[in-house]
Amino acid sequence: MARRKIEHVGIMVKDIGASVRFYEEVVGLKLKGKLEHTNGVIQLAFLGFDQAGETELELIQGYNGSLSPEGKVHHVAFTVDDIEEEWGRIRKLDVRLIDADITTLPNGSRYFFFYGPDEEWIEFFQSTR
Repeated sequence: MARRKIEHVGIMVKDIGASVRFYEEVVGLKLKGKLEHTNGVIQLAFLGFDQAGETELELIQGYNGSLSPEGKVHHVAFTVDDIEEEWGRIRKLDVRLIDADITTLPNGSRYFFFYGPDEEWIEFFQSTR
């Protein structure tokens, strides 16, 4: 089976620095890495409890400016072993794609998004971390 675990949950934030501090100081998470998306707009930060194989929290700044007062869980991501294989498999199913192709981040991790049955965003993610 190519799908192994929940990789991360993405939360849209207004100020990534303030959100990183909050999740470190209040929740006790540790910053595992930050990067700028290849589109030059979106900033990403990954946090966790510094345990091997854990599900991480991804903070996303710059996706759009329309956050509700409650904030917004943007997507749930699943770790996959072979992103190309999963891309081919999903494209053959009756699934509505969000992305037109696989995206590669500056750190080499690769992903794509598609819709769930209630328009929720689902990401398949092959990590280099």
